[in-house]
Amino acid sequence: MNLCVYLLVNVLNMNSQHKLSLLLNSKSLDSDLVSIAEKVSLGKRITDGDCLALYEKADLPTLGILANYIRESKHGDTVYFNRNFHMEPTNVCLYTCSFCSYSRLIKKRSEGWEYSLEDMMDIVKKYDDQPVTEVHIVGGVLPQYDVQFYTDLFRLIKEHRSDLHIKALTPVEYHYIFKKAKITYEEGMKLMDEAGLDSMPGGGAEIFHPEIRDQIAGGKCSGEEWLRIHEIWHELGRRSNATMLYGHIEEFKHRVHHMSELRKLQDKTGGFQTFIPLKFRNKGNDMSHVEESTVVEDLRNYAISRIYLDNFDHIKAYWPMIGRDTAQLSLAFGVDDLDGTIDDTTKIYSMAGSEEQNPSLTTQQLVQMIRRVGRKPIERDTLYNVVTDFEGHVFEDDKKYKGYLSLPVVNN
Repeated sequence: MNLCVYLLVNVLNMNSQHKLSLLLNSKSLDSDLVSIAEKVSLGKRITDGDCLALYEKADLPTLGILANYIRESKHGDTVYFNRNFHMEPTNVCLYTCSFCSYSRLIKKRSEGWEYSLEDMMDIVKKYDDQPVTEVHIVGGVLPQYDVQFYTDLFRLIKEHRSDLHIKALTPVEYHYIFKKAKITYEEGMKLMDEAGLDSMPGGGAEIFHPEIRDQIAGGKCSGEEWLRIHEIWHELGRRSNATMLYGHIEEFKHRVHHMSELRKLQDKTGGFQTFIPLKFRNKGNDMSHVEESTVVEDLRNYAISRIYLDNFDHIKAYWPMIGRDTAQLSLAFGVDDLDGTIDDTTKIYSMAGSEEQNPSLTTQQLVQMIRRVGRKPIERDTLYNVVTDFEGHVFEDDKKYKGYLSLPVVNN
């Protein structure tokens, strides 16, 4: 057992209610943090000012106690994952986001890829004999990937495999293709719904505040436009996720503003399922001079997200981005979802220098990751319906004879 797993198991072995009681009775805790802890214990919402105080004043153990209390109140020991794969139609893009290591400008398109509908369907067909439940589709923005292309793609996928959940495209892509087609957001999202789109991922959110967004992602949809497209999708009775790109040039106040906008929309629609904090990685992009956040700051950010976003059911750690060890640690800091098996089908973070250069886990590996830190693994579908409860499940590989354990000979 490695050190991080050892520490996490010991943390989880402590009762979350008992830890919160000890925190409330602490004589050394800052008065602002005492007030926040009291709100958490009573199930009350914290304010934007409280959230900023957590970023500025709270240490990692304090945040872990508060976030884990909320996490266990909502989900007990359960950790969710799904069996999924990604399709990325192209990494050639019209936009020039300074944080992006994935995309290639049109003038460098020879360094990238541009898949046809046939190419995309060939990828889908590779999984015909596998029990995957979701295909996740995002990519660069190019004129040929338009409304017609994506509605055709969604229909072809559904005709081929009707049970496969299509989670596809961000408001960045939708904003561009609807504008190009000269249709409204409402008309465009209705077309996607009719073509077979099941849900939307959370990408493209970056940081909503224009002070930062204009510097790192100028030219693509604004924060308000991102939120509006999700709102329209929710009004159609559909679900989506949300993200925040953190750890670059933003300040804590920008993170609070970002999550505040998400919380307000969630109060209005209830359509968000999951919040995924996304760590900025600095390899191979125009922000390589910016230092990456530490693991401690990553865990603090997960915890504060869980404490603040009271109306979001789930907080997800995207393990290909932060690595398996940090993903395990996050399960004690508010996280209850580890995404999915991925099957080495995404390059977005590996090209930015993430720990996972070939992101792929088997179901058994994910289950073992979760079990090793004392949590209960549940395979879900995209909408969090239970597919398989792996508590007590024995894999065939676990039954195989693995040889005798070699012991030292002791002479009496």
